[in-house]
Amino acid sequence: MADSPRIDDLRRRVQKDPASIAFAQLAEECRRVGQYQESINVCRAGLALHPGYLSARVTLGRALIEVDQLDEAQTEFELVLAGASDNLAAIRGLAEIFHRRGALADALRQYRAALALARNDPDLERTVTELSRAIEPKPPAPAFDGLSFEQMADEFMKNLPAPPPPVAVVPVVEPPVEVVPAVEVAPAVEVAPAVEIAPVVEAAPVSETAADVETAPVVEAAELSPAVDDVATGSDTAGAADAPSDAVVLSESPLAAAADAALTDEDAAPPVNGASRALAQATIAALDQWLDAIHVACADRRP
Repeated sequence: MADSPRIDDLRRRVQKDPASIAFAQLAEECRRVGQYQESINVCRAGLALHPGYLSARVTLGRALIEVDQLDEAQTEFELVLAGASDNLAAIRGLAEIFHRRGALADALRQYRAALALARNDPDLERTVTELSRAIEPKPPAPAFDGLSFEQMADEFMKNLPAPPPPVAVVPVVEPPVEVVPAVEVAPAVEVAPAVEIAPVVEAAPVSETAADVETAPVVEAAELSPAVDDVATGSDTAGAADAPSDAVVLSESPLAAAADAALTDEDAAPPVNGASRALAQATIAALDQWLDAIHVACADRRP
């Protein structure tokens, strides 16, 4: 296979100046195209002049792995890690050497160290997972006496009773609502309050033995009845029309005038005894009660 122009150019530079550090690039290009022995020769010649060139030692170690010289490759990688413990290429080279030898535990340790430096490398993740499954024991299953949740779910589904048959839904028909017509209520009738009429006080009987004493003329109750009826029924008589509705003068009544004349006019009337005076006072008291009843009736009928 013809060499690439880059490899030819690097060869000319190294041949022209054997001390040039371009030897590391030439060795890496030869390794990539599969010229492993030339890569090993170039690295060893250049490392003899530049022993601290760690990237050239990594290239030498990877080329030695390809020709199955695992011990020499391991020595080169350990020299690199002694100077740079976090060199990812040297760690992966050591992990590959252990893997080829069958030392899976050492290989897994080196692969995990490499994965800690390159967390997103899918090849490292896959290799670590495969080795972990191969050499690390599986965690023991948790000890328990009963069933797991999945087993319980399976048993429940197996013994699940059959669903009940569908029930026909009968629509509920509500009876029509009867509308009761509104009942008109008659307006309330106002009833006038009843007029209380004071009871008639009976006058004490006059003693017949006092024949020589003249008594005051007594007006019979019949004379007052027209006036009382007129006031109670609301008729417009001559006496009731002119007087105020809330007052009745005692002197307008003939009985009151006669009683007043009998009690006050001592010069015009003859002297009266105790029985006559008592009768006059009882008559006046009865008249007052009638007048009070008239006042109440007038006040109630007033608009």
